Amino acid sequence: MDAVPASLPPEAAADLPRVDPVDLPDDALIVDVRDAADYRAGHAPGALSIPVGQLASRLDEVRALAASLGKPLAVSCGGGTKQLRATAYLRENGVDAAVLRGGMRGWKSGGRPVATD
Repeated sequence: MDAVPASLPPEAAADLPRVDPVDLPDDALIVDVRDAADYRAGHAPGALSIPVGQLASRLDEVRALAASLGKPLAVSCGGGTKQLRATAYLRENGVDAAVLRGGMRGWKSGGRPVATD
């Protein structure tokens, strides 16, 4: 199992599906790929914390969750490139995933609730 790529060509990033935070139902599965400290500081309620460096080793877990959903899962970071790389990786490995537009910044600016640990 290959690791999540360190970079993503711009054309590949542009082709990734995206979902707006306001369009997600409250029970949507969001995989948050930020480090644990950033996750604890504020995340979407119910989001699953899987730092991008652990994504390859937890791929089977994500596959099982995605299969049980029957709909795409959203991938979030702070709003940068980690979510793009993680989404591309998941899609290449058979997971129906979409980029959460704007990441947690987009989530917060959309007026969505934020949980802290």
